[in-house]
Amino acid sequence: MQEKLNSIVEEINALQPANAEELENFRLKYLSRKGLLTDLFEEFKTVPNDQKREVGKKLNEVKTAAETKFNELKEKLENATAQSTVDFDLTAPGEPSELGSRHPLSIVRNEIISIFSRIGYTVQDGQEIEDDWHNFSALNFPEEHPARDMQDTFFIDVTNKKNSIALRTHTSSVQVRLMESGKPPFRSIMPGRVFRNEAISARAHCIFHQVEGLYIDENVSFADLKQTLLYFAREMFGEKTQIRLRPSYFPFTEPSAEMDVSCFICEGKGCNICKYSGWVEILGCGMVDPNVLENCGIDSKKYTGFAFGMGIERITMLKYRINDLRLFFENDVRFLNQFKSAI
Repeated sequence: MQEKLNSIVEEINALQPANAEELENFRLKYLSRKGLLTDLFEEFKTVPNDQKREVGKKLNEVKTAAETKFNELKEKLENATAQSTVDFDLTAPGEPSELGSRHPLSIVRNEIISIFSRIGYTVQDGQEIEDDWHNFSALNFPEEHPARDMQDTFFIDVTNKKNSIALRTHTSSVQVRLMESGKPPFRSIMPGRVFRNEAISARAHCIFHQVEGLYIDENVSFADLKQTLLYFAREMFGEKTQIRLRPSYFPFTEPSAEMDVSCFICEGKGCNICKYSGWVEILGCGMVDPNVLENCGIDSKKYTGFAFGMGIERITMLKYRINDLRLFFENDVRFLNQFKSAI
């Protein structure tokens, strides 16, 4: 039996199954319940007692050799199968994902919100489709005002002229809804998209974005407005920035003003950005007209307030020296990739 066992060991070591089917045949022949090893252990019972120790040792060696050979061949075939289905190195580092960028308008919008949030302003949002009352009448627009003309406004429904429906032309409508729905004091900004029926060019678009602000409380003065806007200008454009307020007209504020900032490109010396004046216009502002307060159910004898509004596109064009408004709406990756460092 010793010679038989030695022969089986040599046979096991010489076998090299090439596929799963041949490996299974190997298992069935040697390791299954009806395999050769089972027969050998049955035959071992007939071995004389004086030979059992030596034969038993050799029989265990045969069993170990068969199991070891099977496991090695199984692992080898599995690795070969996996390698054949994967044509790349799983241990190699992955390709880096390119970092995206925020839109420049989003960057500036978030910066404006952050600046005013630091002095207690909350953010209010509103609907883009508005009725005549909230978009015009409550804001003291006379019926003959040019802003009501079809050339400026995208009207949706003019069946009832006094209650016509249109795409909002400014975010001032959000101010009206805020004042109607609550009680002073109010200190909020209203960022959002607005629509005007204008020809698209490098300097104008039918869609643009605004941030308007409103502060109403007792004893609010024009001096409060000036200090608020000076703080904003220096936070946005630098601590050396100066402002000037020029008289203007808006139906919903009285007195009204346009605000300029000292040119942060040339520092007031004169350049093509400021048209060699040293100043750049960035927003309109003024004290809320008492009629607007009364229209919204607020006692104009007790409360006063100021409002301001700016175009995000204009601020962004100045900040990043962009000379064509249309670039903001084309989503050209070559343009957007320039703002990765601004995130």
